[in-house]
Amino acid sequence: MILTVLPSLMKQHPIGTKISKSQVYEAFNEQWIDIHVKNISNKLSELRIQTNPQKIKFALQQYCQDLGFEMFMQGNQVATENDYKIYANESIWSQLDSIMRAESKNEDSETELKINEIDAFVSKTEGFWKKYFHGGNVAKNISKGAKINDDKTPAIKSLDMWEKYFKGDSIAKYVLRRVGDNKYQFLHKSCQEYYAAQKILFDILSWKPNVVSVDNQQFQQQFETYVEQLSINHKLLNEELGIIQFIAERIHDNNQIFVNLKSRLFRMIESSKNNENVSIAAANAITILNSANVNMHSKDWSNIKIPYAILDHAFLEGTNFSNANLDHVRFYQTCLNKVNFTNASMNNIYFGEYAYLEGHDFVLNVQFSPDGTKIVSYSTDYKIRIWNSSSRQQLHVLEGHLNAITAVQFSHDGSKIVSCSWDKTVRIWDVLLGQQIQVLKGHSGNVVSVEFSSDDSKIASCSWDKTIRIWDVSSGQQIQLLTGHSDRVINVKFSLDSSKVVSCSKDMCIQVCNVLSGTQLLLLDGHEDEVTGVQFISNGSKIISYSKDKTIRIWDALSGQQIQLLEHANDIDGIQLSPDGSKVLSYSGDKTIRIWDLLSGKQLQVLETPSSVCRAKFSFDGSRIVSGSSDGTIRLWDVSSGKQIQVLEGHSGYITNVEFFPKGSKILSCSADSTIRIWDISLEREIQLTGEYLDVIKEVEFSLDGSKIVSSSEDKTVRLWDVQLGRQLQVFEGHSDHIRGVLFSSDGSKIVSYSYDKTIRIWDALSGKQLRLLEGHSKCVKKVQLSSDGSKLVSCSDDKTIRIWNISSGRQIQLLDGHSGAVADVQFLPDGNTIISCSYDRTIRLWDALSGKQIRAFEGHRHFVDGIQLSPDYSKFVSSSWDKTIRLWDISSGKQLLLFEVEKDIIEVRFSPDGTTIASCSNDKTVQLWDVLTGKQIQILNGHSNDIRGISFSMDGSKIISHSEDKTIQIWDVSSGKQIQILEGHNGRINCIHLSPDGSKIVSCSDDKTIRLWGSENSKIVDMTKDSVVDYVWRVGIQSGLLMKGSIWKKAKGLEDEQKLLVKQRGGIF
Repeated sequence: MILTVLPSLMKQHPIGTKISKSQVYEAFNEQWIDIHVKNISNKLSELRIQTNPQKIKFALQQYCQDLGFEMFMQGNQVATENDYKIYANESIWSQLDSIMRAESKNEDSETELKINEIDAFVSKTEGFWKKYFHGGNVAKNISKGAKINDDKTPAIKSLDMWEKYFKGDSIAKYVLRRVGDNKYQFLHKSCQEYYAAQKILFDILSWKPNVVSVDNQQFQQQFETYVEQLSINHKLLNEELGIIQFIAERIHDNNQIFVNLKSRLFRMIESSKNNENVSIAAANAITILNSANVNMHSKDWSNIKIPYAILDHAFLEGTNFSNANLDHVRFYQTCLNKVNFTNASMNNIYFGEYAYLEGHDFVLNVQFSPDGTKIVSYSTDYKIRIWNSSSRQQLHVLEGHLNAITAVQFSHDGSKIVSCSWDKTVRIWDVLLGQQIQVLKGHSGNVVSVEFSSDDSKIASCSWDKTIRIWDVSSGQQIQLLTGHSDRVINVKFSLDSSKVVSCSKDMCIQVCNVLSGTQLLLLDGHEDEVTGVQFISNGSKIISYSKDKTIRIWDALSGQQIQLLEHANDIDGIQLSPDGSKVLSYSGDKTIRIWDLLSGKQLQVLETPSSVCRAKFSFDGSRIVSGSSDGTIRLWDVSSGKQIQVLEGHSGYITNVEFFPKGSKILSCSADSTIRIWDISLEREIQLTGEYLDVIKEVEFSLDGSKIVSSSEDKTVRLWDVQLGRQLQVFEGHSDHIRGVLFSSDGSKIVSYSYDKTIRIWDALSGKQLRLLEGHSKCVKKVQLSSDGSKLVSCSDDKTIRIWNISSGRQIQLLDGHSGAVADVQFLPDGNTIISCSYDRTIRLWDALSGKQIRAFEGHRHFVDGIQLSPDYSKFVSSSWDKTIRLWDISSGKQLLLFEVEKDIIEVRFSPDGTTIASCSNDKTVQLWDVLTGKQIQILNGHSNDIRGISFSMDGSKIISHSEDKTIQIWDVSSGKQIQILEGHNGRINCIHLSPDGSKIVSCSDDKTIRLWGSENSKIVDMTKDSVVDYVWRVGIQSGLLMKGSIWKKAKGLEDEQKLLVKQRGGIF
C-alpha cells in the first residue's frame, strides 16, 4: 500500500516528514476511488453517457463512510445485498441513479419519451440518490431535449448491458470486493476502519454553533445538546483499536480540517458531567486523547462519566476525578500521582497488576510449588519465604542459613524444600509446618546447586570445594562423595531415573557419574571456558550444556560425543527446554533470546531486547516466552513469530527471575528492588499510542532563545522539540551507536551531536538534514564544545586525542596529541585560541589552538580527572577527580590554589555565576558548597535519597537545582541551604536538567523515557519560594509504570481489597 501511494505522498510532503497511517490510507483510498470513478466514467462514456466525476467521487466516499461505520456498529466485516433481485426488470438508468447526463443537447419528442420512462422507475430506486446526492431526480441530471440516437445506442434497457459493464452491482458497491453471492467487503478490514473513523471525525467537526459570536461557555452549552446525537456516542470503540488510532492520529495532523478535533473531544468529556447519556462519547473521547498521548494532567474532571474508558499509560497527574463514574476503566501502567478519586465509582477497574509481596531485601529467586498453590522465594537477607499463590499471604519465614542462599527447590510432591548456601550447608524444610527438618553438613566450600531425585529420596549438591555429594533425605546422611572436577563445581542435575548425575565446573568440563557406585561414567571436554549449566534431555539420551565461551553444546549421553554447537555473541546466562522438548531457548549478555530446534540445531528465532536478559522462560503450552532484563522490564514474546507482545514496567531494579503462573494469565517476577510482583497479561492487545515512543534520554538542552529543546537518546536519535507546545519538530537520524551529547550552535540554526560511534554530526535545525559528518576519532567521542564565534568546535575522545574542526567545511584543523589516557573533557577559552582539557592520565593541559602545542600541564591529581569548569572571569578553573578531590587552579601561573576533599566519588562541580562559590555533588547524596576565597565549606545540602547526577546554579546564583537517581529534582536556597521545592513525577533516574535562558522553566530527561518541562505561573526559578507552585507544562514520551504517589481515594467505591492494598503500596491515601 505504501509503495502504491509513495509518489503522491512525496508530492504532498517534504522528504523527512513523518507520515501517519491515516495519511497513507487517505492517499490510498483517494487513489482507489479515483480509479473506479474513472472506470465508471469510461464505461458510461461507451454508452454515450456523460458523468460528473467529482459528484460520483463524493457519493462513493460518503457511501464508504456510512457502510464502514455501519459495519462497525454491527460488528460484521461482510455486507449482504438482500434486495438485488428487485432490480431484475428495471432499467439501467435506475441502477445508475442520478449520476449521468445524456451526451446530446438537441431536443426532440423521442428524448422526452425516454425521460418519462426513466421517471417511472425513479421512485423505486431513490434511496442511494436521496442519501448521497441530496434528493435530486434522475431526469434532472439529463439535459432537457438530449438526443439518444437509437441507431448508435444499444438497447439501454437491457439488463445484459448492465451485467456486461457492472456485473449487476450498483455503482456504490463497485468500490467493494465481492466475496460471494450478494456479499461484499472492503479491500481490507483496515479500510473499513479508516472509513468508519472518517465518518466519526467529520460528524464531530461538521457541527457549528447556531450563533456565530458566542463565548466559550455558550459554545459548550450548545455543543452539549449536540453530543448525544453524534455517531461517536453510539458504541464504544474499545474493540476497534484501528478506528481509535485513525482518529487519534488526526489530533496531530497539520491539516487545518482537524484543528478543532482535540478541543471538541475535551468538550465531550466535559459534557458528561451534566448528561450521562453522552457517557459513551465521553469514554471514546478520552480513550482517543489518550491514544494520541495528549497530556491530561491537572484537569478538573469531577463528576465526569467515562465507564469503560482505556487510560493505559495515560498521564493524569493532579487530575480531579472526584464523584466521577470510572466503572470498568483501564489504568494499566498509568500515572495517577496526586489524582483525586474521592467518592468516585470504580467498580471493576483494571490495573494490570496486583499488590506485590513484601518482606525481603534484594530478592534472588522465586519458584512455584509443583501444584502451583505456593510460591517460595529467597533473598540476600538469608531468609526463605513461603507464600500462598492465590491469596498472596505469607505462610512461613524459614530462617537458619548464616550466609547467602544460592538455590532453593521444592520436592516433586511439594511437601519439602531443599536449600543451599554460602554457609556450606544444605537444609531440608517442611513446607506445611515451616520448620527445618535436616541440616546436611560436609561441604568445605560454598554450596551453589541442589536438586531432589525424581522419587524425592535423595538430594544432590555441588560446591566450590570441587565435589558433588549425594544425600539421603530421610536420614540426612551422605551417600556418595563424587570427585573428579579440578575446580569449582557450578551445577548438578539428576537423570530422569535418578541413576546418574551430570555436573559442570569452572574447569570447563562436564562429568557424568553413577549415583549408586559413585564411578565416573563420562568426562565431556570441549568448552573453552567455565561451564555454567548442564542437564539431561531427550529422556536422558542427550546432555545439554552452556558456557562462558558463548556456546551451547549438545552431547550424546552414551558415547560422550558432541552432537551440536549453538553460538551466541556473548556469555550465555541460561537456557530452558520447551515443554515438548523440541526446542530450547537461550539468553545472553548480548541482549538476545534465541530459540533453537534441538533436533537440527537450527536457530528458529532471535528476540532482541534493549538490555541484557537476566531470565527467560517458556509458557506451559510452549507458545510464549517471558523474559526479564537488567533494565527492570519484563517482556512477553510469541514463539512462532518472534514478535514482542507486551512490555511490563514497574520494577526499579534488574529482574532476577520470571515465571508463568501454572493456571491463568499471570506472570510472577522478582527483582533487585526487593519486591515480588504479579502481573495480569490477559489484555495482550493494547491500545496503540500515537505519541513518540522514546528510549532512555541522556541529555536535553534549550536553544539560546529558549524556543526549542534538543534531546539525545539511547535509540541513536537526536530530536528537536517546540518549547511552547511540546511538539516534535525534527528527528535527526544517522548515528550508529548511542549518542553521548548534543548542543545548539549560538544562533540556533545548527545542532551538533557526538556519539559512541566515533563521529560528530552537524545538522540543519530547520530542515533536519545532516550538513557535516566529522570523522577522525578512533574511539568514543567524550565531549564537544563550540567556540564563542561559532566557527570552530573542539572534541575529545577515549582515543587520547583532542581535535579542532572547522564547522562550515567539516575539516579537521588541528590534532592535539599529548595526553596518555582518555580525554574526559575539553573547553575553549573565550578567545577561541586557547583550549583546556582533562584526562584519565591524571593531568589537565592548556593548549594553543593555532599551533596545536601544549602551553602548560597541571599536575597533582592522583587518579582520573573527569571534569573541569572555568571560572566566570576565566582566570581560574576547578577540576574533579576519581581521587575524591576538587582542586582550584590559577590558569596563568599553573598553581594549585585550593584543595577540597570529599568522602565519595564526585559527579559534577560548578562555579556560581559570580565566581565566589563552588558547588559539588557526589555519591554521598549531598550537594556541598565551598568558598573560593577561604577554601572553607559553606553548606551541605541534604535531601536526596540516592546519588545526585548533576547540579546547576540559577542565573543570579541564589538557587541551586539538583537532580538525582532518586527520581526527583530539588531546588535549594544557597544562602540558607534550605530545600525550597521538590519536583516529583519521573519514574526513573533523572539524567539531565537544563534551565531556560530566561530562568522561567526547567527541562528534564530520564531513564523513564520521558522529557518533562516544568514551570511556575507566578515566578521564575530565581524568585521561587517554598510557597511557589511548580508544575508540568508538558511531557513527551510514553508513560511507563503504575504510579499512584499522593493520590486520594477517600470514599472511592467498588475497589476490591487487593486493589486497596496495591493503592496503599504505591503511595495512595484512603
